[in-house]
Amino acid sequence: MNVVSLVGRPNTGKSALFNRIAKKRVAIVFDQPGVTRDRVTREVDLLDRKVMLVDTGGIAFDKHVTHDPLDEETRAQAALAVEDSAVCVIVVDSREGITPLDQEVIKRVRESGVPCIIAANKCDKADDDWRAGEFERFGLPVFPISAEHGRGVEAMLQDVVKRLPPAEENETKNRPLRVAIVGRPNVGKSSYINRLLNAPRVIVSDIAGTTRDAVEVPFTIGSGPEARHYMLVDTAGMKPHTKMSKTSVDNFSLFRSEDAIKEADVVVLLIDASMGPTMQDKRIAGKILEANRACVVMCQKWDLAQAEGMEEKKALEALREMMPFLNFAPVIFASNKSGYNIRRTIDAIDKAAASASERLPTGMFNRVITTATKKTLSPMIKGKRLKIYYGLQVSTNPQTIRLFVNDPKLVTPAYLSFLEKNIRARFGLEGAPIRMFLKARSRGTPGAAPKTIEEAE
Repeated sequence: MNVVSLVGRPNTGKSALFNRIAKKRVAIVFDQPGVTRDRVTREVDLLDRKVMLVDTGGIAFDKHVTHDPLDEETRAQAALAVEDSAVCVIVVDSREGITPLDQEVIKRVRESGVPCIIAANKCDKADDDWRAGEFERFGLPVFPISAEHGRGVEAMLQDVVKRLPPAEENETKNRPLRVAIVGRPNVGKSSYINRLLNAPRVIVSDIAGTTRDAVEVPFTIGSGPEARHYMLVDTAGMKPHTKMSKTSVDNFSLFRSEDAIKEADVVVLLIDASMGPTMQDKRIAGKILEANRACVVMCQKWDLAQAEGMEEKKALEALREMMPFLNFAPVIFASNKSGYNIRRTIDAIDKAAASASERLPTGMFNRVITTATKKTLSPMIKGKRLKIYYGLQVSTNPQTIRLFVNDPKLVTPAYLSFLEKNIRARFGLEGAPIRMFLKARSRGTPGAAPKTIEEAE
């Protein structure tokens, strides 16, 4: 897919323009230089052309501009974005005019040979457009725009599309599987993605909070019709709300991470194996359960845990005991450093995604329910016992089941868990959560819907 990158010095409005084009708040916008570090990507439609839009961190050649110790890594990510681009949009601040840093950025982008244009941002009114004329001295097309209000953006995009290479068939490929990588700060999320891709796609540092945006990374295994396409989403480390300021960038990062969970097909929860599950790990797992997302648990830094004498069998037993609410999720013990089991995580992700979208034949499903209820009767409540007439799978991703019963109030959480255990024993559904809803229905209720398990079959 063709890549269109937004580049420029810090605080020119690249992220605001990115969000305007993407028609969604994807990149964090904050009045502070150096907020964006990684390449933030989003697949968008530009005048019937599918492109990968990329927001980059502000390119600063002087550490006093952003005071960010990761400036060098941010520049490297921006340079890689330019290298991958079909078209570059250099975003400048028309109010401040040409700065030495603007000149350096434009010089380096032009030297790359990538087609480029200049977006003179913050021309909020027609009376401001004269400011854009100053940038025409570089001999590049200049478009006065306002990322905040949308002025001039459509005309700029029309020019961008004209500069794209001819459309290819691969632009219409199937939607990739969205995989959100979540966990506490410094647990190895970015390192995992880089190890998987065997490339420095996202910035890795010992500094907590290195990743701020939810960074989308396209990833493909194989080629041709059999290729499997993924969109890996690297998220910021999720801290407890109590440890963040209400106006901090960390707070915006947390919201982006929570949105990434909700939008994902599969969520990979990374846990530090040498520490075991913490209270914050459990809170993050709770977010995954609230969103009803398919899940894979990855116990990271397993090489360190092994050095301390830990064994997989005992570690798995302890994990299941401490986080019983995630018993449906497969657990992979892995190490970014050695590469141990990194490839297995993709197999687990594929299986979880397949489980979340699997269709359960109604007849077979009801036979499982019949066998289970005959094997173990529901408990008596005030002299009455739950009766299940039939069940239906009403939707997938998440797996949603409706059971028609005599009285929903007669069910207990333990009995629902028992039914879920039997459903999983027959259909697997590893990695996929199951939602069960009970609805009252009398055997004698008239209507087209089946009234017994036998009729449902």
